[in-house]
Amino acid sequence: MFLRALSLRRTGYHLQTSRRILRLFSSSTPSSFEDEPLFPVADNFGFYSVILPEEPFVFGVSHIKPREVPKYIARPPYAILNKTSQENFQNDAEDADGRFPLGAEAERKLRTVASLAKDVREYAGSLVKVGTTTNAIDAAVHEYIISRGAYPSPLLYNGFPKSCCTSINNVITHGIPDDRPLEDGDIINVDITVYLNGYHGDTSKTWLVGDVDLPGRLLCNITNSALEAGIAACGPGQPFKNIGRAIHTLIEPRYHGMDFCVSPAFSGHGIGSVFHRKPWIWHHLNDEPGVMLPGHCFTIEPAIIQGTHPTSWTFPDGWTARLCAKCSSRAYGADHR
Repeated sequence: MFLRALSLRRTGYHLQTSRRILRLFSSSTPSSFEDEPLFPVADNFGFYSVILPEEPFVFGVSHIKPREVPKYIARPPYAILNKTSQENFQNDAEDADGRFPLGAEAERKLRTVASLAKDVREYAGSLVKVGTTTNAIDAAVHEYIISRGAYPSPLLYNGFPKSCCTSINNVITHGIPDDRPLEDGDIINVDITVYLNGYHGDTSKTWLVGDVDLPGRLLCNITNSALEAGIAACGPGQPFKNIGRAIHTLIEPRYHGMDFCVSPAFSGHGIGSVFHRKPWIWHHLNDEPGVMLPGHCFTIEPAIIQGTHPTSWTFPDGWTARLCAKCSSRAYGADHR
């Protein structure tokens, strides 16, 4: 959730409603998976709606009213102070490298909030259907979280105005829920983070809306495999850079005749009493130092992209990261903590 950006600087701007255009990348879509290449033609990304910012551009979110949270719900410090600067608060249970003492109260609280985040994620997925707006999903998710005595971590984080992120088709991450109804053939990532008993739990998942074409389903399939490859690279004493190497090794060969790449612009991150902190987890090939040690808690959240061009740009909102207009391919994110 809110992956660390390399090339995109947050400006405090956020999302207004988006418009979409239909773009046909192929005239035919195979109906089943085969061992032989399915897509010999370059840049055959399928048939789906491309998400674009509404024109004329509107900068900022002064027109978006954040949902209310009851006063009895404990808030993270950034939500209490309502600051737009990066959070820098840390619980004494964590050391400078983000490690927790295993078997202690901090670990119990982390496991509890992580379990709740998963429950919220699956609830959000149950709401995904043709015609539902992402605003409606956000409203339901908001109520579900506070009914469990928790706080929706995205809300007011650096000014973010909603309680979850909803990223559709060519949007890589940080999509802000709006009034666009989900369409048949969309893929949507819902990114959930909750705050409970002083700790954050972070997870996301991408769902298929209605009848998604084969290129979209292949994208989802290889992204889930990339996440599993990243998880399998973890263990005490293992270099953090092995996560990126494992993902690269998986996606570098063509998959059913299609090329895929991973976004280098966003990373996984340490998490605990602070939403984002060290260690930073890069999903592409890298030479970052550091090894995993008992007590580290971090997210792995690769954003896999159709084709070989991971270049992205940010909507006028300053949050929504979408793929470049030249290729308008799709991205699929998966997040595990």
